[in-house]
Amino acid sequence: MNTHNDGMPVLELRDMHVHYGAIHALHGLNLRVFKGEIVTLLGANGAGKTTTLRAISGLIKPSRGEILFEGQAIHQSSAHQIVKMGLAQSPEGRMVFPDLTVFENLEMGAYLSSDKELFAKNYQTMIELFPRLKEREKQLAGTLSGGEQQMVAIARAYMANPRVLLLDEPSMGIAPLLVKAIFEAIVKINKAGTTILLVEQNAFQSLKIAHRAYVLATGDIVMEGKASDLLKNPEIQKAYLGH
Repeated sequence: MNTHNDGMPVLELRDMHVHYGAIHALHGLNLRVFKGEIVTLLGANGAGKTTTLRAISGLIKPSRGEILFEGQAIHQSSAHQIVKMGLAQSPEGRMVFPDLTVFENLEMGAYLSSDKELFAKNYQTMIELFPRLKEREKQLAGTLSGGEQQMVAIARAYMANPRVLLLDEPSMGIAPLLVKAIFEAIVKINKAGTTILLVEQNAFQSLKIAHRAYVLATGDIVMEGKASDLLKNPEIQKAYLGH
């Protein structure tokens, strides 16, 4: 897919710092995502990946620096406003509504929009992407397998009709067969026009589908580049790919 690294990034972090009390969790992150890209953020547990996404989503406020979405500063905006602007997140640990059906979970994703036609179109896209959700649409989400819940979580975020989709550890705790399906779905969502920022521990799979990648270590970006280059990088192979 054609990525436009010459224009303005659709999402940009500028010198972003985050503190949790006395803990300095992120130390001046600079990160850019261009329209049409899949950008992956790699790093060990505790590196600050989820914190980065939570800051972008408005769930925590940076202590310093800026977050720009389509050129507009959003780091003072509420999580609710940020979804409305066109940025939606599928959270780590899936967080489906267990007592709602699959269909009701997807309706919750679209709660900010009253556009019925758009809902129908996005719903159709998601059940074609994840046929299992159609089979289980009347089932309570809490009764699904981990992989199926992940499909619900991604589909629910997509129902907000985002221009940028933030995915937090979509392959975590999922059967290998479904991991492949999830990554294939991410590629299809991207090819259909949604820009994606992917946080993932499965470095191999995420570097295979991403255009570019950033590596985070204890709150700092220590490496960045084309995903295909990082896949061949001996340091990355040693740290993340078990070679």
